[in-house]
Amino acid sequence: MAAKSILITGCSSGIGLAVAQGLAAKGWRVFASARKAEDVSRLQQLGLEALPLDVDDSASIHAAVAEVLRRTGGTLDALFNNAGYGQPGAAEDVPRHAMRAQFETNLFGAWELLNAVLPVMRRQGHGRVLFNSSVLGFAAMKYRGAYNASKYAMEGLCDTLRLELAGSGIHVSLIEPGPIESRFRPNALARFLANIDIAHSAHRASYEKQLQRLKKEGHAAPFTLPATAVLAKVERALLAARPAARYRVTFPTHLFWWLKRLLPTRWLDAVLARVA
Repeated sequence: MAAKSILITGCSSGIGLAVAQGLAAKGWRVFASARKAEDVSRLQQLGLEALPLDVDDSASIHAAVAEVLRRTGGTLDALFNNAGYGQPGAAEDVPRHAMRAQFETNLFGAWELLNAVLPVMRRQGHGRVLFNSSVLGFAAMKYRGAYNASKYAMEGLCDTLRLELAGSGIHVSLIEPGPIESRFRPNALARFLANIDIAHSAHRASYEKQLQRLKKEGHAAPFTLPATAVLAKVERALLAARPAARYRVTFPTHLFWWLKRLLPTRWLDAVLARVA
């Protein structure tokens, strides 16, 4: 019996790399993708079946899907839309081009990639599609407005897809991590410095604290887990006979999931306002 196949985006480090290596070790045929050629080469050196895929580029998306289907003979069992980054900054300080870029990577690219593989999954009568969301996909926190918005939108898209794909044999699940060991903070810092006018912002004093957090070595948040914690939930979503709509990872994600359902909005706002 042929190994099940999965295409994963954003495998240069962190969650994508951990999931790609973990699933490959479990016998999956993993197509690990990354945006930069040097990262693709490094993934190949690690023994992974790697290929270039930039979710900001439609041509790259369709070329990658065509290559995967060429290698598999026209089938694909699963897709993990993992690629993404965070654009820090108060909502009033995020310029339009930076907000657009946030959505292009975190949502529009994932949506276009999904649409490229859905015809294949419909023809074969089965498929698993996972989207890497966040605790910030349902619990908004200050100075993360662009990222909050992109993940809230992702959750709405996935809720819609579950309804539209009912009965097709294709299942859609959200993976909702909290703090995970990755390069998320260094990447966010670069976007912060590139796109936010810190010196002239009304939030300048708060930004100084944000910069300290983003520059901090090691864990910047309590209850941070290794990326393999996400791998465990991805495996469950891929193998469950009836996969759940959401798989939450880390204590903060579970905590805020329940707080959002139990607390009045004003009380929850008071709790979230204290989160750095």
